Amino acid sequence: MPLALLALAIGAFGIGTTEFVIMGLLPEVAADFQVSIPTAGFLVTGYALGVVLGAPLMTVLGTRVTRKRMLMLLMGVFAVGNVVSAAAPVFGVMVAGRVITSLAHGAFFGIGSVVAADLVAPQKRAGAIAMMFTGLTVANVVGVPLGTYIGQGVGWRTTFFVVAALGVIGLLGVARLVPEQPRPVGVRLRHELAAFRDVQVLLAMAMTVLGFGGVFAAITYITPMMTEVAGYSASSVTWLLVLFGLGMVGGNLLGGKFADRHLMPMLYVSLGALAVVLSLFTLTAHNKIAAAITIVLIGGLGFATVPPLQKRVLDQAAGAPTLASAVNIGAFNLGNALSAWLGGLVIAAGLGYTAPNWVGAALAASALVLAVVSSVLERRSMVARGRLVTQHSPEPVATPAPQR
Repeated sequence: MPLALLALAIGAFGIGTTEFVIMGLLPEVAADFQVSIPTAGFLVTGYALGVVLGAPLMTVLGTRVTRKRMLMLLMGVFAVGNVVSAAAPVFGVMVAGRVITSLAHGAFFGIGSVVAADLVAPQKRAGAIAMMFTGLTVANVVGVPLGTYIGQGVGWRTTFFVVAALGVIGLLGVARLVPEQPRPVGVRLRHELAAFRDVQVLLAMAMTVLGFGGVFAAITYITPMMTEVAGYSASSVTWLLVLFGLGMVGGNLLGGKFADRHLMPMLYVSLGALAVVLSLFTLTAHNKIAAAITIVLIGGLGFATVPPLQKRVLDQAAGAPTLASAVNIGAFNLGNALSAWLGGLVIAAGLGYTAPNWVGAALAASALVLAVVSSVLERRSMVARGRLVTQHSPEPVATPAPQR
């Protein structure tokens, strides 16, 4: 794998840390601003919606510069947003800081996915994408637990200042290791938008929204669920997030490996198993050991879907992949926003801290249904094309037998 993938992984590490660390610090932030836990959940929802809106916007703006320069600019925006979050005097400013930070998220992963895929042979594209996303998953093993530990011990504002420094390191890594590439020639917004007319691209994005949304329905409220239901202390949440991160690392690498060989079967298995595990989490959340094991499985199964879903979009939008890739990253976060909002609703309705698990299971099951529909439609399309070719093939011309 090219060394440039390391630079992309470094940037992904910083983004992953700021995206997920808020889950471990939600009670501290809520207490500081004197808001409820469901209200503090808007820090997750606001970030996710910012990714949804920022991914296409920043990607379109990025067509005017080289991909390397755009990646550097995005890391700069990321650092500024985290500084705003860290220094926020009121909750509204904190939300604004999260939105600023999120503007870099979708475009970085979207453009980064295209760059990563272009750096390797076609049969290794999913593996290269997975290597970049490894930074995101490792963040949940190292960055998020460390950020949670710092936030609970020193203060959550310190955590976000540290994350801003990670953004600067990511910027320097891209500047140093990513090769300079010419600005894409002939890229037009109309050409990029044409990819969204393909029903398979839209189905892949819908699978992304629902499938990964299932993970966030549970993980957004992991701290109150584990402290109030499982009986863990607040300090133990750090190690539970480490377990979640380890599952993410393993699932991401496995997803990248098998997506290059059997993409749709990989989605069937991971989405189906995710729906089952999230359903069981409603029961296992009442037992410390069972809850810890379930958290690992949720991380692994959830991120096993990421490389195949991202590759699915790149394959189906092969003629104009940049915007479609970035929008699909937004789709991941649209799922996060939807599930965090739905999870907050069921908690606010008095159904308990385990109720979001049922929401997650329903979302993952819906994604599985769409995966089956997508596969059936693709098979029918291939059969129809085969029949069309057969109908338009010229009749074989008989060759006269040679005269003796």
